[in-house]
Amino acid sequence: MNIHEALKTIPNKKKLYFIWKHYIGFDQTKPPKTEAEFLKTVDLKSLSSFVRWERSEEYRALLAILLNTRFDSDLEQIYDSLADKAKNGDEKSIKLLLQIGKDIKSYAKDAAKTLNKNDEVEEDDDLDIG
Repeated sequence: MNIHEALKTIPNKKKLYFIWKHYIGFDQTKPPKTEAEFLKTVDLKSLSSFVRWERSEEYRALLAILLNTRFDSDLEQIYDSLADKAKNGDEKSIKLLLQIGKDIKSYAKDAAKTLNKNDEVEEDDDLDIG
């Protein structure tokens, strides 16, 4: 589940707050709203209800999903940097790249199994043709 799918299950004002606080809106060309602009959008006078919500399990779960997504992006950048160093002959980078390669292949194999299971479930839609 990615952050956008997870946010679909959250009440609208909380969803808007999470998007505003963590700068995950779709239109990155617009400058982020100020606190006053955000409060006007959600028709509230203060952020206190949102600050309380930040201590909830629901908020922490959303934050974990968001940070996992960001980590994946960071990991891709680290991999690219490491691959460049390994290609230039850096021995530590070569060893680390080989280890990461094994881990990635293992993860990809597990991911393929998961995706195949999802495909099988979608194909069996319990419709009777008769």
